[in-house]
Amino acid sequence: MPAKLTELKEEFSAVLGARLLDALLPPLLFLIANAIWGLRFAMWTALGLSVLLGIRRVQRNEPLTYGLLGVFSVLLAIGLVTLLGRAESFFLPGLLSGGLTLGLCLLSLLVKRPLTAWSSFISRRWELAWYWHPQVRPAYTETTFLWTLFFGLKFWWQVRLYQGGAADQLAWVQTLTGFPALLVLLVITYLYGTWRLRNLQGPSVDEFKANQSAPWLGQQRGF
Repeated sequence: MPAKLTELKEEFSAVLGARLLDALLPPLLFLIANAIWGLRFAMWTALGLSVLLGIRRVQRNEPLTYGLLGVFSVLLAIGLVTLLGRAESFFLPGLLSGGLTLGLCLLSLLVKRPLTAWSSFISRRWELAWYWHPQVRPAYTETTFLWTLFFGLKFWWQVRLYQGGAADQLAWVQTLTGFPALLVLLVITYLYGTWRLRNLQGPSVDEFKANQSAPWLGQQRGF
């Protein structure tokens, strides 16, 4: 088990890196500030933290992409609250993003190009054709079904709260089903996916690139 925990830590550090801070800290601060001082103070506090994280990235010569996305999403949320005059509108960008992810999951399953495979390809830049191998693709199809279930339930829950104008409850739900729940989903995806790849007995990425014939050693690490 310690070896598997070390593997998970190394894999997620390589794939996620500094994105953890950009994704986790602003929503967490927003949740705390909203509970103590109210929505409007929480909005500007979250925006301020997003800006500070961006400045930190500049000082450390890190990529600004995710920091800028964080600032933009908070600014968009503030704009929607101002425009629509509804406190729960602050969570509309996250709700729409979740709905879009759900739609992409369903579409990817329909065309037999599962979303978890695309997510892995974007992060790792492995050979794209490897993901569509008949003894590899089922692992990504099954994990995409898991993603569809997660994002479907999350979207349904948030829509109900948004329609009911439950801003406080929506804050908790969107925060807890945001990065903390997503991290759990990614861990489950990785553990199940690597186990499934071994059971499918397909080629590893390197074996596929080398055009080796079966029997294959298979993908020993990474998903």
